[in-house]
Amino acid sequence: MNQQERCLWLIRELLKEMPQYRSDVFPFTADRRWRLLRSLMNVRPPMPVTEEFLRVQDAYLKQMTLEKGVVDAASLPVCAKDERLILWQGDITTLQCDAIVNAANSQMLGCFSPCHGCIDNIIHTMAGIQLRLACHEIMKKQGHEELTGQAKITPGFNLPAKYVLHTVGPIIDGEVTAGDEALLASCYRNCLELAAQKGLHSIAFCCISTGVFRFPPERAAEIAVRTVREFLQAPGSLQRVIFNVFKDSDLFIYQHLLS
Repeated sequence: MNQQERCLWLIRELLKEMPQYRSDVFPFTADRRWRLLRSLMNVRPPMPVTEEFLRVQDAYLKQMTLEKGVVDAASLPVCAKDERLILWQGDITTLQCDAIVNAANSQMLGCFSPCHGCIDNIIHTMAGIQLRLACHEIMKKQGHEELTGQAKITPGFNLPAKYVLHTVGPIIDGEVTAGDEALLASCYRNCLELAAQKGLHSIAFCCISTGVFRFPPERAAEIAVRTVREFLQAPGSLQRVIFNVFKDSDLFIYQHLLS
């Protein structure tokens, strides 16, 4: 199969599972077919899947990532004042490192809103439906929603990163409290500790809680940088910590903090 054939095959298989989303109008451009496929993957509940589906899906997603361009974390320039710290602006789902951090919600199952712009959505999309299944198993064993500030780890599946670290940041309603700040620091610290326990050498953080969770970006970045620097004072396996930003405004904030 080529990429178009894979996409069409995956759409048809997902519509067999979820016939409520069938329509008489079928997308006729590559971009619209991808949006339909992504939407169906986003809304698919964690349920059994065939090996054939995974084989076709994995080939499709890995080819997509190759076409976007894989970025090797080892090739990124380090900060002048600390060679273990890196600031990088780009798509975290293209980053080849030991682990990337996902800003999850308390359900820990990924974003169910079709084609939503949050990092939780795109990480689950590009990792494949296996990621939701893996998170579902973790949550089923845990028996309750994920607490704010904690961290869990799963394979990266179709991502260039080996693992995904999932953490739930604080949601801000009104003024930021000392408790909110402590919880955000806990997100970073618990991800770092879990990465160190696994003997990982590189980890990439997104801007936890600064999107729809409304944590002020400047204060969040200060907490992130301080917590990482404090953690790295002790010897450990981590050799590279990447602060991944997407927006120019976040890039400017981290440039100032790391300069």
